[in-house]
Amino acid sequence: MKIQIINGPNLNLLGVREKSIYGSADFNTYFNTLKERYPDHELTYFQSNKEGELIDKLHEIGFDYDGIVLNAGAYTHTSIAIADAIAAITTPVIEVHISNVYRRESFRHKSMLAANCKGVIAGFGLDSYRLALENFINL
Repeated sequence: MKIQIINGPNLNLLGVREKSIYGSADFNTYFNTLKERYPDHELTYFQSNKEGELIDKLHEIGFDYDGIVLNAGAYTHTSIAIADAIAAITTPVIEVHISNVYRRESFRHKSMLAANCKGVIAGFGLDSYRLALENFINL
């Protein structure tokens, strides 16, 4: 299985930013753990702080991969363009969040992306990514 993980803005600072919300682990270390856990699957990772680059990546892989795990960060709550990109591709997308967005500011309670995604996983820390991978792998 080919599964792409895509992280949006500020997620390059995991392990450094707001540790009380996002934890102290950096994503590259966690990604390597996922690759070791699932050696029979092709896992790739992409991160960008730029909305257009996230859309370009969805377009690039959205017809060839078996699944996409997407944490669009704050773009989740604002980006109709990313929602449209998800709707336009055939690869299923699972929206993930490290924190429980429903325990945070009210603007985080609305996802522009969720209606176009296979599902949403939130609030399990970095383990949210593993749960999404498990969904694709155990189909």
